[in-house]
Amino acid sequence: MKNLLITVLITVVLSSVSETVSAQASSFMPRISGADIAIAEELRRKGMAGEHTAYQLVSSLTTEVGPRPGGSPADAKAVQWAVNNLRKMGFDRVWTESVDFPYWRRGDESATLVSHGNQYMALTALGGTPGTPENGITAEVVHFKTLEDLQNAEPARVRGKIAFISNRMQPSRDGSGYGRAVVARSQGPAVAAQKGALALVIRSIGTDNDRLPHTGAIRLPDNGRVVPAAALSNPDADQLVRLFEHGMRPRIELILDVGFAGKATSYNVFGEVTGSESEDFILMGAHLDSWDMGTGALDDGAGVAIVMTAADLIANQSKRPKRGIRVALFANEEQGLFGGRAYLAEQLNNESAGLMQHLFVVESDLGAGRIYRIDGRVNQLGWAMVQSIHRHLAPLGIELGENDRPGGSDIFPMIQAGVANIALRQDASEYFDLHHTDNDTLDKIDPEALNQNVAAYAVLGWLAANHDINFGTGELGPLTLN
Repeated sequence: MKNLLITVLITVVLSSVSETVSAQASSFMPRISGADIAIAEELRRKGMAGEHTAYQLVSSLTTEVGPRPGGSPADAKAVQWAVNNLRKMGFDRVWTESVDFPYWRRGDESATLVSHGNQYMALTALGGTPGTPENGITAEVVHFKTLEDLQNAEPARVRGKIAFISNRMQPSRDGSGYGRAVVARSQGPAVAAQKGALALVIRSIGTDNDRLPHTGAIRLPDNGRVVPAAALSNPDADQLVRLFEHGMRPRIELILDVGFAGKATSYNVFGEVTGSESEDFILMGAHLDSWDMGTGALDDGAGVAIVMTAADLIANQSKRPKRGIRVALFANEEQGLFGGRAYLAEQLNNESAGLMQHLFVVESDLGAGRIYRIDGRVNQLGWAMVQSIHRHLAPLGIELGENDRPGGSDIFPMIQAGVANIALRQDASEYFDLHHTDNDTLDKIDPEALNQNVAAYAVLGWLAANHDINFGTGELGPLTLN
C-alpha cells in the first residue's frame, strides 16, 4: 500500500507521455477478437460472482497466518501459505526468490502525559525507529504544525525536548492526502535528530477519529541519525494540540522497547501461467508481508487474494493466453520495498531477457475498495489498447483515466527503470481510517467490492495477454518526476 510512494505515483506528471500522444492513440483502436471478448465477459461474470473466491483466500491468510511482519516467524509461515495455495491453483510454475534485509522488531511501547495527571496516550512506534533507553525519555514537548515548521525551527527551541508534529491527513477518493501528510513520518525522525530533539511524536497518518494509532516506516538518512519516534492516535494528538492552545507546556514519558535485531531473510513468491505463443508476460503484484497491527487484511491481504484469484481464473479458461501472467507476492514492502527492489535487481541481472519480457506491471495495494478508474504509463499503441480494454471494464463502473499516472509500490522500482505500467485505481475514501492500525482486519472487507477487483484484473489480464501490442517496456525510458 503507500509509504510516501502512493501520492508520488498519483500526482506525478510524466514528461515522456504528452497529451499529443494520447490524442494520437485515440485515433487507433486495436481490434479485439469476438472470441476473446466472449471469454473476457465470462471472466467478468465469474469474478463478480465470486467463483474461485478471493474472500476465501484473504480469510485463510489472515486467520491461519495473521499479522506477518517481514522477517518474523509469521512471515515465513505466510511464504509457505502462498507457495501451497499457488500450487493448488492453476499455475504452471511456482517458485521463490530470497530477499535479505535488516530485521526490525516491536516490543513494549507506552506514552504518558506526566504533566497532566499521568494520562495514558494511545501510541505506537514507527517502523525502523530506534528504542528509547530502558527507563524511557521524559521531556517537555514542543509543537510544530508541519514538518516544514520543524525544519525551519531554531535548534535551541528543539534541543533536549520531544518534538511533536500535528499535521492531519485529509481523506480523498484517490488517497492523495497520504503523500502530503506522510513526510512527517518518513522524514521527521531524521529532522528531529538534526535539531537535537530527544524523540519525535507525530499525529498518526490516518483519517479516522478512533483512539487507534497508525504505524508505518521511517526513512533512514545516509548518516543513520534518527531519534526514537512514534505516532499518536488522532484523539491523543488533538489533546496535545488543545494543551498548547491553552498555553500549557506538556511533558511526556515515552518508552519504546523496539529496534533492529540483526538480519533476516524472506522470499518473493511467484506463480506463473505460461503463454501459449510467447515468453513475455504481464506481472500482477501485491505484497505478502504486513505490519504487526491488525491482521493485514486490507494491507495487503486483499491485494494478494485479488491477483492470485484473477490469474487463476485466466489459467482455468479452456483457451490458454498467448502471453503469460506472472503473479508476484513481494517480501517486506512495509519496511522499504525490499522485495520489489530485489526483484528489479534479479531482472537486471538476467542476461536472457529480464525486464524486456514484462509487457507491463500492475499492482493491487490500496485495500479492497472498488476500482473506479484505469490509468497508465504506456506507449502510444499501448494506451490505444487500454482504451479498447476499457470498453470491457466500463460495465464494472470503471472510468478511463490518463496515460501519465503510474501506480504501485513494489513495482515502482521497475516503473522507474522504464517498465510499462497500468494502474487500476481503488476507492481509498475509507482506507486510511484503517491503514496500519489494529483495525486492519477481515471484517472491513466488502466481498462484493473484492469481487469487482478480481473481475477487473482478470479482464485486463486476459485481453492484454491475447493481443500482439507491445505496451512500451524498453521504449519509455527511466521515469522522470517533475
